Amino acid sequence: MGSNIQQKELVLATESFIRQHFAADSSGHDWWHIHRVRNMAVHLGKKEGGDLFLIEMAALLHDLDDWKLGNGENTSKTKSWLKQISIDKKDADKIEQIIEQVSFKGAGVETKADSLEAQIVQDADRLDAIGAIGIARTFAYGGNKGRLLHHPDIEPQLHNSFEEYKKTTAPTINHFYEKLLLLKDRMNTKAAQEIAEERHRFMEDFLAQFFLEWDCKK
Repeated sequence: MGSNIQQKELVLATESFIRQHFAADSSGHDWWHIHRVRNMAVHLGKKEGGDLFLIEMAALLHDLDDWKLGNGENTSKTKSWLKQISIDKKDADKIEQIIEQVSFKGAGVETKADSLEAQIVQDADRLDAIGAIGIARTFAYGGNKGRLLHHPDIEPQLHNSFEEYKKTTAPTINHFYEKLLLLKDRMNTKAAQEIAEERHRFMEDFLAQFFLEWDCKK
């Protein structure tokens, strides 16, 4: 563990690297998503506790090797960056462990976060997947992947394995039922649970209006 000054320099270097790396993303996983997740994670960390340096670093790096972005399932880019900035190995290992526990892997797949820091970063990432921002990101991702908006004959599936979840090409509306509406009850921390309540209700209201308009009833 380095000094506060050293840690601040590592965070700033990582922020600059990540901002440049995700500058052109149009899938809802751009720099501003990461920026919000980092800010929310720090906010939750100040309320719940945990090592804020590890929380901030993991939040900044959490999408660098995300399978959804075509980066596979290893942490090679993350490992490479942490090695490049000469971070303490113990901290590097903890950051990688946090990142490994962030992603949602299917409705029927347990994604347990072992440490408080992992719980906080997981909560922060999931909060950015719900509410108004979550709705916008969901349709951005669906458009980026060429998904249908909605198809009444294609029902949502609650995937029981990560492999099933990764293979889905379902319409974007299905994603609300396959993931987003499940997240409120899967928040780890009290602070995140409180924020999730309002964001969850907003999604329910949106979906109610969506289907009224889809059926030309409003």
